[in-house]
Amino acid sequence: MAHDHSHHDHTPRSFNAAFAIGVLLNLGFVVVEVVYGYFAHSLALLADAGHNLSDVAGLLLAWVAVYLGKRKPSVRHTYGLRRSSILAALANAVLLLIAVGAIAWEAIGRFGHPETVAGSTVMIVAGVGIVVNTVTALLFMSGRKKDVNIEGAFLHMAADAAVSLGVLIAGVVISRTGWTWLDPVTSLAIVLVITIGTWGLFKKSVNLAMDAVPERIDPVAVKEFLCNLPGVTSVHDLHIWGMSTTETALTAHVVRPELDDHDAFLASVTKDLHDRFEIEHATLQIEQGTAGVLCRLESDDVV
Repeated sequence: MAHDHSHHDHTPRSFNAAFAIGVLLNLGFVVVEVVYGYFAHSLALLADAGHNLSDVAGLLLAWVAVYLGKRKPSVRHTYGLRRSSILAALANAVLLLIAVGAIAWEAIGRFGHPETVAGSTVMIVAGVGIVVNTVTALLFMSGRKKDVNIEGAFLHMAADAAVSLGVLIAGVVISRTGWTWLDPVTSLAIVLVITIGTWGLFKKSVNLAMDAVPERIDPVAVKEFLCNLPGVTSVHDLHIWGMSTTETALTAHVVRPELDDHDAFLASVTKDLHDRFEIEHATLQIEQGTAGVLCRLESDDVV
């Protein structure tokens, strides 16, 4: 049996600065939206403030998870605390889904009790929101493809920029037409945009929490690769799962009945698994397939 013990810090140090800047910018903007939304009687601004506040919480969760993920393994936590990044991503998604539910409820209620909205105030604050959210989204753009936490931060900020643009447009129309019903309509549009963006994050987070194979990895291709290695007659008990939102682990039983170059074989395979499939922690158990001696985990139905 062999292990690939190579560990890599997949979160660039610059993201610490990105998290700090993102949290401060959005927290300041939340205060602005609450104050102006209250005095302008704009549910759209208050709704967006609530969403931005949940984004601040989400950014803090993701930031803490990045820190915990760097903690060294212990006797009790043999993988370290890497899985905290998965829990943070899941909590972030759930937090957002709860927030949009509250926004939708308030927006539907306002259709029956419309309030006068100060369109010019909405436009000004929404314009600030476009700048704040766009800048924050750009901070996380480079890491969004390899980390669900960073992807969540990027998607939320990008969606917020689009939402702020929608609020700005609504403010223009309301100021010229007096259509107060457009405010709750905009709120529901915000709900739709956030829900669409959050659902993908929620699905990925749940799958990772349930030890599913990460979406970027094709398990069939991995098994074919292992089966086609020199001297290998079969592969069973193959498991691939996310140790964190950036690191993947693999275990498998590999049957090699005739060759005995196991150390060189294992060194080569673990390197190839890392280079081809970005699997950082591979554990392989080599079996000779002795006649009459069956591995109890050989069946795909047995875990």
